[in-house]
Amino acid sequence: MRTNIPEAALADRGTLLANDIIRTCVHCGICLSHCPTYQIRHDENDSPRGRIILMRNMFEEDRAPDAKTVEHLDRCLTCLACEAICPSGVQYSKLIAHGRERIESTYRRPFVPRVIRRMLTVLIPNPRLFTIGFLLGRAARPLRGLLRGTLRAMLEVAPKDARVGSSPVDRPQIFLALSERRARVCMLSGCVQKVLDPAINEATIRLLRRHGVEVVIARGIGCCGAIAEHMGLPEQALPFVKANIDAWLSEADKPGGLDAIIINASGCGTSVKAYGHALRLDPAWKDKATRVSNLAKDITEFMSTLGIQIPHTPRRLRVAYHAACSMQHGQRIVHQPIDLLRAAGYEVVEPPDSFMCCGSAGVYNILQSSLASELKQRKVANIQSMNAEVVASGNIGCMTQLADAVGIPVVHTVELLDWATGGPMPEALRKAPVE
Repeated sequence: MRTNIPEAALADRGTLLANDIIRTCVHCGICLSHCPTYQIRHDENDSPRGRIILMRNMFEEDRAPDAKTVEHLDRCLTCLACEAICPSGVQYSKLIAHGRERIESTYRRPFVPRVIRRMLTVLIPNPRLFTIGFLLGRAARPLRGLLRGTLRAMLEVAPKDARVGSSPVDRPQIFLALSERRARVCMLSGCVQKVLDPAINEATIRLLRRHGVEVVIARGIGCCGAIAEHMGLPEQALPFVKANIDAWLSEADKPGGLDAIIINASGCGTSVKAYGHALRLDPAWKDKATRVSNLAKDITEFMSTLGIQIPHTPRRLRVAYHAACSMQHGQRIVHQPIDLLRAAGYEVVEPPDSFMCCGSAGVYNILQSSLASELKQRKVANIQSMNAEVVASGNIGCMTQLADAVGIPVVHTVELLDWATGGPMPEALRKAPVE
């Protein structure tokens, strides 16, 4: 694709990178078949190719974007299915990130959307504030029929039966391996996940310890920064990013070192693995950020290398594996979770069109509730067609999106692996026991 971005604009390193990325697009259109919003709307502007053209025009004219450009870039899920399938290697994730950054720095949104976006960037990374907001939202859920749009969506996404609270495992501490130590890791406790489903971190720690891994919850870790970054506000994400880097490297530089940084929410994993890129222009932080990115591993990625030990009778359950976009497209982790579940004795099935997003995508199901609802309905129908007994996924956002609609328990992949290797039955299965 040809570009004609002014030389003065190319002095900005982000715009220069965007220019190089845009030029790699050859307009082949292969991405259209994997783009969820294009499949729903059939509008070229709601496809990766169309959005690239909109961004090219915005950069070439070196201006604030118009409302049309903002609308179509906002509709992008950032699921990265297009990037995973692109034969030309277009780095769409980096391009859309810079496009959104340009929007937030030059375009003034209407008052209500601006307030809601700001509220989400403050509320979500803070577990205490998020807990309060969530409990208020759940209490107000019966009134959702009186609301419309984003405000209604905020009440709709609040899970009805979530075990909200904190777990003692999320405090800074060290969990020793239960057998001869094979590895030493840090674990990201997260923000939303440890409020909505504390059992996930508990299962992760049990699984790792049982396999000879020492687990460190480092002092000073917090939100990965993904929410602010996805909204085009990288400067708001940086304090979280830098705090995590310092916390993890302080452990990595101790005598025991670190073999990995374990992440069990794939949306967070994609973000942490991009720390090196986010801080590439900062001489004081780029090497440290790259070091952290290289250490970051999804729990299933790490366990695939470590090897899983099954001492008990395999659990003969039919599991529908829902591949989160941030896992399969963002991190290119495709077969590892499935292989682990099968090794643990589960019968694993993959729903049709498993590459398609469920509509969660961070806070997309709040900000773009109509599109998210359509994607959710498609995903639910595909999962239900598999006649499974339980759904497994590696991302809390997807789990929350699907839990109240599929009609069967939805659990984290690590909970099933923990159960198969000697841990307790996942709470969702206890509430709705399967034969």
